Amino acid sequence: MAFGAVILFFAVILDRLIGDPRSRWHPVALLGTLIGWWGKTNYYPKRLERFTGAAGWLMTVVVFTLPFLLICLMPGQYWFVQLPLAVVLLSFCFASRSLEEHVTAVEAALARDEAKGREAAQMLVSRDVHKLSPEQVRSAAYESAAENLVDSIVAPIFWFAVFELLFGMGIAGAALFRAANTMDAMLGYTDDRIRIGWFAARMDDILSWIPAWITGGLLIIVFTCRGRAGKALAVYHADHKKRPGFNGGIPMSLIAGGCGVMFDKPGVYTIGSPEQTLAKGGHCIIRTLQETLMLFSGVIIFVLLI
Repeated sequence: MAFGAVILFFAVILDRLIGDPRSRWHPVALLGTLIGWWGKTNYYPKRLERFTGAAGWLMTVVVFTLPFLLICLMPGQYWFVQLPLAVVLLSFCFASRSLEEHVTAVEAALARDEAKGREAAQMLVSRDVHKLSPEQVRSAAYESAAENLVDSIVAPIFWFAVFELLFGMGIAGAALFRAANTMDAMLGYTDDRIRIGWFAARMDDILSWIPAWITGGLLIIVFTCRGRAGKALAVYHADHKKRPGFNGGIPMSLIAGGCGVMFDKPGVYTIGSPEQTLAKGGHCIIRTLQETLMLFSGVIIFVLLI
């Protein structure tokens, strides 16, 4: 268990130092290529698309997780090889610094030109950004960051901890979740991908459910320390069900209330009451992501050590 704590400690540091390198050979980029290969719409007979989605999900999880599993099974005398490999691969499974970089890119683009800001935001969200105001463009970016507090930070670390405690194979658990979440991000929509992506969407909801509630608890702790827990909970009770899906509304509503900002997806929902604009309150959201990462990873490291 202490070995798992060391892996997590250095993986968090590595992610904070270098972020998520952009390369076609990045494991998650290769994962996306694999999903794109089989996850095609209007390619299979409609009566087989749901089955294809489930079978493709299982195949993708096995293929992506297998290298992580093999590293876990390396003999103990090769720990000096196993440790750096495990640290690097685990850092690929969560992305705290890259969330900040994506939001920063939108802010930098908006500072140059509104059209550039919309283009940068379109890289993060599926909504049509062409008619959004600058504040709504910021909302799209910060909503993505708030929602991904579960998907890209808490959930991978949670499943790392679960697999480490149960099997001594933490990085395999993180890989399993990263594969499932990437399939949901690529296929889990209600457009023409609804049949082939149904299984990916449901499995992501299931695997993210406990991490989403853990994230809620962590955010309440963070905002309690700032004297903002009451505001966060008020917005949670009022607005968390406005966000479609089971899990995304939890972090989004708590962060909106805790930071005193409003998330606005035109024609779909508004979450929070704007005490300040996102241009001013955005730094609070980034700080919240950082503090939640530090709090949760610290708790997991402590648990693994004892």
